[in-house]
Amino acid sequence: MDTILKRRSIRKWLDQPVEEEKIKTILKAAMNAPSAGNQMPWEFIVVEDKAMLEELSKTSPYAKCVANAPVAIIPVYHTEGLRFPSYAQIDSAIASENILLAITDLGLGGVWLGIAPEEERMDKVGKILHLEDRHAFAIIPFGYSDMTLDPNDKYDDERITWYK
Repeated sequence: MDTILKRRSIRKWLDQPVEEEKIKTILKAAMNAPSAGNQMPWEFIVVEDKAMLEELSKTSPYAKCVANAPVAIIPVYHTEGLRFPSYAQIDSAIASENILLAITDLGLGGVWLGIAPEEERMDKVGKILHLEDRHAFAIIPFGYSDMTLDPNDKYDDERITWYK
C-alpha cells in the first residue's frame, strides 16, 4: 500500500541516467499486468535518445516535460488477431499503472501522459516511433526525481456505496 500512496506525478528529473536493470524491472512489472483473456496486446518502446524525447515532447500540450526526462516508456498495442480487441486500451492502461508503481517502488519518479484515444496524438507519436500496425497508448517519462512530494491519500468515504 505504501507504494500506491507514494506514487505521484513527477515532471522534473535530475540529469542522471536510469540504470538498464531498473528499466528492465519496470518492463517486467508492465508485462505481468492482467489483460482480458490474457491477450497481452502490448509492446513497450524505451526511448533514451534526447532528440527523440524532444520530438515526443511536442506531441501533446501536456508532454513538454518529456524533453527533460532521461528516459520514457511508450506502451503501444495492437488489435489484430485479438480475442477481445475492444479491451486493448484497457489492458494497456493496467500495464501503464504497473509501470508507474514500479517506477515509484524503485525510488524514481514518473508521470502518465495520455495519448490514446486522441487520434491526433496517437498519429504524431506513431510517426516519430515508426509504428505501422501498432497504436501508441501513452508516454511515461521518468527518472531520478528532482521533486519531493508527500504521499497523497485520496480515500473518500463519500465515493462509496455499500450493499450489505
